[in-house]
Amino acid sequence: MKSDLKVSLVRYTPEPVKTVAMAAKLCYSPVGIEEISEKMSDEQAEKFVKMLMGFSHMSPLEHISFSFAIEGVSRTLTHQLVRHRLASYSQQSQRYVSETEFDFIVPPAIEKDEQALKAFNESMEMIQSSYEKIRDILTENKTKELVEKEKMEEKSARSKAVKLANEDARFVLPGACETKIITTMNARQLLHFFEERTCTRAQWEIRGLATEMLKLVKEVCPVIFDSAGPGCVRGACPEGKMSCGKAKEIKEKFLNL
Repeated sequence: MKSDLKVSLVRYTPEPVKTVAMAAKLCYSPVGIEEISEKMSDEQAEKFVKMLMGFSHMSPLEHISFSFAIEGVSRTLTHQLVRHRLASYSQQSQRYVSETEFDFIVPPAIEKDEQALKAFNESMEMIQSSYEKIRDILTENKTKELVEKEKMEEKSARSKAVKLANEDARFVLPGACETKIITTMNARQLLHFFEERTCTRAQWEIRGLATEMLKLVKEVCPVIFDSAGPGCVRGACPEGKMSCGKAKEIKEKFLNL
């Protein structure tokens, strides 16, 4: 069954702008954190952070983080997502969660072509059937082994056998298989993530996810994320000869996101 993207911002650091401002000011202040906080209004914090965003002093941004719940994405996407190593991830396990009747992601290029879509859906059905067949065979074999050799009760043996069967049966599952994941990134890493993954050269699925994530953080922390997006939003396109040639159009899109 086809699945659609769903992403929500579930947690973020309270008073993110003030937290960044305090962290940055502490580096240059002879007074303590409490005094810095007491003397700084929200307006002053916002003004200071706006100025800070124009400098290369980005480490204070690491003190605020944002957690996203992501559903309706493929394993192909999460293989790319976890390459952003300065982040935390918790993903639905294919060892402990059986993928019987799994949902899957259909690439747009396949979805709009009748012949390609037919072949794709047939492949998903075949994989589903193979997965369930392998899982059932392995479950029965392992249950029997645990009962006979380890003298386990059948109910307990089957419960353990299912997990072991999932572990091996999942090898036939496709990259299109739908998954769910929670990720937490600090603001500095998010800015880098957006620069890399909202670019037109990024793969379509993760580009869509990154854009939705950017919309969410812009709502709660515009001071830091208002000019976030691909590299061309803040200057010349960093892709050189590989540029899409639409820098002006892309910049306008993300500044008005």
